[in-house]
Amino acid sequence: MRGMAARERVSAVTRRTRSLLPRRSDYAPAATSWKRDVVAGITVGVVALPLALAFGITTGLGASAGLMTAIVAGFVAAVFGGSSVSVSGPTGAMTVVLVPIVSRYGVDAVFLVGIMAGLLMLVAAFARLGRYLAYIPWPVIEGFTIGIAAIIFLQQVPAALGVAKPDGENTAAVAGRAVRDALDDGRLAAVGLVALVAVVMLLAPRLHKALPVSLLAVIVATLVSRLAHLDVARIGRLPDSLPVPSLPTVSTTRISELFGAAFAVALLGALESLLSAKVADGMVDTGRHDPDRELFGQGLANLASPIFGGMPATGAIARTVVNVRAGAVTRVSALVHALVLVGVVYMGGGLVSEIPLAALAGVLMVTAIRMVEIHNVKAVLGATRPDAVVLVLTAAATVIFDLILAVEIGVAVAAVLALRAVARASSVVAEPIQLTSEPGAGAGFTGLTDQAEHELLSQHIVAYRLDGALFFGAAQRFLAELSAVTDVRVVILRLPEIQVLDATGAQALGQVVADLERRGITVLLKGPRPEHLRVLQSVGALEKLAHEKHLFADLDEAIEHARSHVARSSSVA
Repeated sequence: MRGMAARERVSAVTRRTRSLLPRRSDYAPAATSWKRDVVAGITVGVVALPLALAFGITTGLGASAGLMTAIVAGFVAAVFGGSSVSVSGPTGAMTVVLVPIVSRYGVDAVFLVGIMAGLLMLVAAFARLGRYLAYIPWPVIEGFTIGIAAIIFLQQVPAALGVAKPDGENTAAVAGRAVRDALDDGRLAAVGLVALVAVVMLLAPRLHKALPVSLLAVIVATLVSRLAHLDVARIGRLPDSLPVPSLPTVSTTRISELFGAAFAVALLGALESLLSAKVADGMVDTGRHDPDRELFGQGLANLASPIFGGMPATGAIARTVVNVRAGAVTRVSALVHALVLVGVVYMGGGLVSEIPLAALAGVLMVTAIRMVEIHNVKAVLGATRPDAVVLVLTAAATVIFDLILAVEIGVAVAAVLALRAVARASSVVAEPIQLTSEPGAGAGFTGLTDQAEHELLSQHIVAYRLDGALFFGAAQRFLAELSAVTDVRVVILRLPEIQVLDATGAQALGQVVADLERRGITVLLKGPRPEHLRVLQSVGALEKLAHEKHLFADLDEAIEHARSHVARSSSVA
């Protein structure tokens, strides 16, 4: 038996592994779409070049690190990822997380953090966590995007002003010090190049929508800076070949020290990659992405990138959108994008070295502004007050604290507000008693007219319908409303309309029953659902009833039982 169980476990692991691996069907459409895929790949490669260089410089790892990330992670994620058209590489969101890691632990720490994050993503893929990471509220995503855009913009302030980056971890504070330093030692040439880049990126699409505006802006700014002999900082020489793979220094102490950072990188990488794949799903009809396979591909990409001197990567939403709009159908386009960047390493390193840092800063500033979709922000702010609160808090926390804490705060606040809304929607509704038999029939009343009997019943029997969710968020309100019942002899609680019942709600209901019974009010329960009945039994709520027969499946029977109680108490009186 043990041997059979072991074989079944091995077989399950084998099937799971096979489901995450590349398959021939990934490239089946390429037989007819390869031309469009190649064109899309070249287009994305051209768009990705200035962004990869800029993100590498921003993190403090250098332009070559950004380029290696786009090449290695882009290629590996294209082969193993779960989306046919998603493009991976260095992103602004990941840059925001990496900057404080570099500042706190040094450049070398980023490579180990990337490998650790890759391993965590692989674990998440095998644990099938991909589907759960997609449950992030829209206001959190929009607030998160606004915060990232603000940080990316602020990160570029020193380079845009032509001053050295001041010390510090808080991006807003560093940008403020850079502005102060620029008043004494700023360079108008750098500011002018940023303005030139912004103008080109804004005006070029009016000439032709297909123009690679970021690359065009960088080329124009580079030519102007050389022709005018501007004294501005430049990228400098890039490697003219791919680096030799190497592993970072690993120790138990170092792993323990960096685990929190690696977890943050893994979580961000997973969220952004799945969001990118989800965006792609809405733009193409080639089938939905596989979230677990996407995590698997991103995990392998983050294992490979640091080995070649790159930094952690994610699915890049902007490049994915460009890829789709350029006509991509299969993952061939993402592979071509990586090969285009390889060509830059071997043939274009000399030209790239002349690019002014201010030009790349201008590209990222414009990109940051474009990240914020005003119509989405207006939609969230105009939806409900809780949605607006979540968006603003998430954006503020992203800028003030960090991305992961911002997502945690956003999701926590969204959850609390959602529970509050559900609790408010839950209610205790008084219902009139519908007598099902003629007055006096079997009730035991004597010496009363029909009208007097009706009045007696209406005075001493009340029914309440419990609607919505009776859970920890609404339990106290239910307890307060029902415990306030007075001047009656029988209370009928109708439970079929309860949608959610947890242990706290069941316990509160038991307290209500016990309180009413102590005051001489008989409580009858009508019709809890089978799954709710089990909860009531498990917490002992039904034991609070005066008699086990005070639980009914039929309302008419409950009413007749209530009439008999009133009749007995009236005759005793």
